[in-house]
Amino acid sequence: MGNLNTQIIFRFLGITAILNGFFMFIAFPFSIYHEEAAKWGILNAGFVTVTIGLLLYFFNKPKSTNIQKKEGYLIVTLGWLTLSITGMLPYLFSGAIPNITNAFFETISGYSTTGSSILTNIEAMPKGILFWRSATHWIGGMGIIVLTIAILPLLGIGGMQLFMAEAPGPSTDKLHPRITDTAKRLYLIYVTLTLTQFLLLKIAGMTWFDAINHAMATMSTGGFSTKNSSIAFYNNLPFVQYIIIFFMLIAGTNFVLTYFALKGKIQKVFQSEEFKYYLFGIICIASIITIIIVHFQDATLQTSINHPMVFGKEESAIRHALFMVTSVVTTTGFVTADFTMWNFFATGIFFALFFTGGSAGSTSGGIKVVRHIVMLKNSFLEFKKALHPNAIIPVRYDKKAVNHNIVFNIISFFIIYMLIFIISSVILTLFGLDFISAIGAAASSLGNIGPAIGSVSPVDNFNHLTTAAKWFCSFLMLIGRLELFTVLILFTPFFWRKI
Repeated sequence: MGNLNTQIIFRFLGITAILNGFFMFIAFPFSIYHEEAAKWGILNAGFVTVTIGLLLYFFNKPKSTNIQKKEGYLIVTLGWLTLSITGMLPYLFSGAIPNITNAFFETISGYSTTGSSILTNIEAMPKGILFWRSATHWIGGMGIIVLTIAILPLLGIGGMQLFMAEAPGPSTDKLHPRITDTAKRLYLIYVTLTLTQFLLLKIAGMTWFDAINHAMATMSTGGFSTKNSSIAFYNNLPFVQYIIIFFMLIAGTNFVLTYFALKGKIQKVFQSEEFKYYLFGIICIASIITIIIVHFQDATLQTSINHPMVFGKEESAIRHALFMVTSVVTTTGFVTADFTMWNFFATGIFFALFFTGGSAGSTSGGIKVVRHIVMLKNSFLEFKKALHPNAIIPVRYDKKAVNHNIVFNIISFFIIYMLIFIISSVILTLFGLDFISAIGAAASSLGNIGPAIGSVSPVDNFNHLTTAAKWFCSFLMLIGRLELFTVLILFTPFFWRKI
């Protein structure tokens, strides 16, 4: 392992497992309340996970508590794998998902906030298991790594390098100079918004159990639902869907901006170039989809989309369009209608949205809006430079010049992202998927989106995939959630060389 501080890595994985086990204990009362046999499987999984964590923690006493970048990358990647391996134990021990491949797929889909599922009858699952399934979203949403950074000072360990590897997107904004205080503020916002949405959903007509599950899935931009038909189950409760739309928009926004908004500094939110592109982009695309639904659908499809038509055809079309566009852009993956049944043009638009993503510094997956902004601005500058080759014209973002290294990093990220998507699509055809389903599954898994196209459309799931395809999609979910470089750098020979 070269000059790596392996003991600090294993000790950190121990902390991760301990926290994961305690989250399993929270799912235990739900099974007791509903008198389910699954309760013992959940409880045993919690004890096993905590025991593993304690062994890793107490048998690794590092001489140095300093975490370098190498350790940071390893801890984040191995931390996510630790979460996924221990997180599938409640499924296995309870017998809810007895197959290891399916259990791992469902678990990593939860922690990566992808929301793809292999379950064919969600409503038949034990309530304790459904709560745990949603909890994996919530844990992964902000990242248990950030949560652990908040308590690391108590253990005498600094966590700046971890935040660098874990923080989603290229944004380096801080809420507070000290990284641990930043983590605490992020989680305070996260918890507050989750509880607020839970209360609003309960008032709007959801049961308390469905409300807490959907609140966790929304704020994490995960998309696991407790209903077989996802949010389409609530098509007769439009206020439920509007509440979810609002919180999906927040979850896909940079949490630093959310912090400013909560502090009353609204002008800072609308000064953000990324937020303006993000918000008005969703509104514009949703407007196009609304027109498609209202004017270009046959009568039978229109009825199925609008049923029951509480506020009339136009309102229903606006609601479904806005919901599905927001769901895909923020990579939440909730569903109120099957967009692949609208028409080919609409399907093409949604497929393009698979490659947008939400804001940097949010719980969304995908490429992220800010990267698209910088790439587009850089591309337009190339046209200017063709006419004025001696001119020095920097890329400007939020009225500031962007460092060339950041521009190159963003372009590199995009190229690698698209290259992985293309190669993954070909590999998935090798594993038995048709071409349309393969590109849908690859884009969805890599972007942590959930619903896709083809045989993995919004009304289908991933259960029919071969074992090899499920493991491969699991890998794509992991590297997509950790923004490619964090995982892929581990496969480079220079990472393992001694410095």
